[in-house]
Amino acid sequence: MTTKTLATIAAVLVALTTLSSCANTIRGIGQDTANTVNATQGAGHRVARAAN
Repeated sequence: MTTKTLATIAAVLVALTTLSSCANTIRGIGQDTANTVNATQGAGHRVARAAN
């Protein structure tokens, strides 16, 4: 892929992310953030257990 193609794809993804986040309420964004943090922490715990 060329740089121009990658830049176009990245711009589209950013636009879609921006539009979807605008559709959420402040409460929804807070819940999404909390879920992301919880999922990240859970994944970190699973990786730590697997490493032992």
